[in-house]
Amino acid sequence: MRRLALMMFSDINFLTMEESYSENLTPEPDPLSVPKVIGLTGGIGSGKTTVAHFIEEFGFPVYYSDDRAKTIVNEDNGLRLKITELLGNEAYDAHGLYNRKTVAEKVFNNNDLLHRLNEIIHPAVRIDFENWLQRQTKYLVFKETALLFELKLNRECYKSLLITAEDNIRIKRVMDRDNKTYREVQTIMEKQMPEKDKVRLADCVIHNNTNIDDLKDQTEKVIFGIE
Repeated sequence: MRRLALMMFSDINFLTMEESYSENLTPEPDPLSVPKVIGLTGGIGSGKTTVAHFIEEFGFPVYYSDDRAKTIVNEDNGLRLKITELLGNEAYDAHGLYNRKTVAEKVFNNNDLLHRLNEIIHPAVRIDFENWLQRQTKYLVFKETALLFELKLNRECYKSLLITAEDNIRIKRVMDRDNKTYREVQTIMEKQMPEKDKVRLADCVIHNNTNIDDLKDQTEKVIFGIE
């Protein structure tokens, strides 16, 4: 999770007086029946995905924005057309699948192109999330996204939960996991929002600097402490 585009997703209705009056009679949803959305985020190597799995173990649903985005860009033909118009035919490979590596290379050092790509993908992800949310019954649901603060999606959430860790620990994890060099990981991290800014914006913070048991304990305390 990173500022890469693999992720790593109003109309105005003019009503007649009768329609407007009828709409005003529609009862408001019961606040107790509407799940509270917790935005879950963390930089590369933070352990965000591990925490998401713990949350599911504790019985709460998690919407994986980045994974859903990867699916949507392959399934939505309208989205495919817009992406191809922006990035060229090479945005999709010979098998017609979204070419994450090529897209990442194109936008990595081009903030304008990255912004335009996000403007295409993230509205589609938002619609997909809203459809998912309507099917949920738990009082808390979690929306995992790498760009929670960058895209100001935290404003749409009841609370935000940041998973963080010391830079050297994150770098070592990614080097071991992805077989990347120290400099490659450092370059990715430099493209992301600084951790100190995320900590300042987050409602809840989990520090993943020790071991898996401590991480699970912290996760349990935080999610069951949300009111």
